[in-house]
Amino acid sequence: MTETRVPTPTLERLATYLRVLLDAREAGVQTLSSRDIERLSGISAAQFRKDLSYFGEFGKPGVGYSTQQLIECIERILHLDREQPMLLVGAGNLGAALVGYPNFRAHRFRIAAVFDNNFVKIGRPFGDLIIEDIARLKEVNAKIGAQIAIIAVPASAAQGVAEQLVDAGIRAILNFAPTSLKVPPWVYVRNVSFLQELAVLSYYLAQEPGPLHDGLKEKISSDSSRHLLLTPRTKETSDAV
Repeated sequence: MTETRVPTPTLERLATYLRVLLDAREAGVQTLSSRDIERLSGISAAQFRKDLSYFGEFGKPGVGYSTQQLIECIERILHLDREQPMLLVGAGNLGAALVGYPNFRAHRFRIAAVFDNNFVKIGRPFGDLIIEDIARLKEVNAKIGAQIAIIAVPASAAQGVAEQLVDAGIRAILNFAPTSLKVPPWVYVRNVSFLQELAVLSYYLAQEPGPLHDGLKEKISSDSSRHLLLTPRTKETSDAV
């Protein structure tokens, strides 16, 4: 594998390819061509081959790609071949949905602890976990060793939570709060906005059919393919933190 810096859109598309490959494996498909990937993912065969080229040579001419081998390769590239514990801050409705999200475990992500500052909630069960006091975040993570955290709190609390997470050793944050976070350069943040996605859909619904509309629709379809799990702000219904 080369050390070339890989563009973020390429990594996002890798997640889409992985979803397609996992579905194909589930259906008993052992080999796929780049054209099959294009048909199933909506991403061109040329783009697929270009994305893979960042990481070496894959597949055999005239044969295609082994579904299982390509799954294993992409999982290694994305570091999805190992369990990754995560912290969740915000024990509200969104937090409850995230704790119960089955695809996390399917891709070896595990919410290892959930935190809140609401004393009514602290100590209560939350899925398979017990809600921890946000004041104990650093102490708890010293035992867990998580590097990824999810913020599911109101915008007014998000920056303070982010600072606590960074202080606790978190290096990557999935932020559902409708605000931009200020973090050190070594901390990576991905923002998730349901409103942003709905606003874009609303815009396209209002357009008259035509070449411009079709072109924009195709672009959005391509852009949206990046959201596997995962994958930039929504209002959290919890009063947590």
